[in-house]
Amino acid sequence: MKVGVIGLGQRIAAVVSALKAAGADVEVSGYADPAPVGLDRLKEEGIPVGEAYKSAEELLTAGEHDLVMIGSPNHLHAEHLMLALYGAKPVFAEKPVVRTENESYALAQRLSSEETPPLFVGLVLRSAPIAREILSIVREGHLGQIVSIDATEHLPPEHGAYLARNWRRKREWGGSFLLDKVCHDFDILSEIAGGRPQRIVSFGGRGIFRPDREPAARAYSDGSTAFETWPGGWEAAADAFASDMDVTDHQTALIEYVNGVQLAFHANTCSALRERRWYVAGTEGTLIADIDRNTLMWRRHLERTAPYRRQFPISDHDHNGGDVAMARDLVAALKDESAFPVTPFQAIEAGLTVMAIDKAQAMGQVVDCTAIWDTLDTAMKVA
Repeated sequence: MKVGVIGLGQRIAAVVSALKAAGADVEVSGYADPAPVGLDRLKEEGIPVGEAYKSAEELLTAGEHDLVMIGSPNHLHAEHLMLALYGAKPVFAEKPVVRTENESYALAQRLSSEETPPLFVGLVLRSAPIAREILSIVREGHLGQIVSIDATEHLPPEHGAYLARNWRRKREWGGSFLLDKVCHDFDILSEIAGGRPQRIVSFGGRGIFRPDREPAARAYSDGSTAFETWPGGWEAAADAFASDMDVTDHQTALIEYVNGVQLAFHANTCSALRERRWYVAGTEGTLIADIDRNTLMWRRHLERTAPYRRQFPISDHDHNGGDVAMARDLVAALKDESAFPVTPFQAIEAGLTVMAIDKAQAMGQVVDCTAIWDTLDTAMKVA
């Protein structure tokens, strides 16, 4: 498989690596990136890398690729997507698919009104085995009607500090902390809820990674580095506590969906107890999923037997095997063997949900999402 890469960063290098791990005979036939920070990883893993092109346009017109992959910073996604969608080759884009509301509507309109090649979006949790089983349990009705959901995303210090130094620290590049980090959580949470968000309120800010809260110690108790563990990548800031970060480092949100389901969400980027957990309460059963530890438990309300429990395999730095699972899904979709587990329109809805959360946080008001979905439906030409 010959892959042309626009934006050869750390994340897209991980996805290319996952393609190899999934058994694909993959090579990067060419790339366009003035600062390809993911290049070393590909070379270390023995993945052939072809020509460096000066621009995305040059790569798309001159290169021979089976797949175009977009891994550029989020503010460039829309531009690069529009270019790639004029071609004939399938396109894979990293999450979030685009960065703003207007870009979301423009992409939806483009996908709805014109002949375009297949577009796959890297909402990796859709491919994770634990998430697939959760959705099966919900869809099969084992929990009854969903009533409420509680979800968290608490990061260890090294991860939060990376976000405070990496280009994702800036709204103009990344959009927001939640948009870049957890839009795929909200994709699945909306699927569990069974509808679109109706009303949203959110609170958050920069309360951790700032100069007046820099801790005296900069290392863990065992002496290992705490805040400079991961390379900062493109346009990295030197210090997490003294950077020009303007996104939140902690945030909460409450969502009421159109069908009355309620969700509470809490995120923190410097936690001693890492957690990514979904608690789903239905009229007939309850489910708890620990996405970090890859454990799932559920039981119907009137059962006195032990809850159903499953421990999924655990692995570091690849979404507990989700990256390789997504790579397998991508290869299968390219071969027309099975559908990719998430559509571009679902990815757009997930992004718009997070954008509404961020709007509520910035405005300090409840956001009614009616106009957002009306505009999206118009763009998609949905009656």
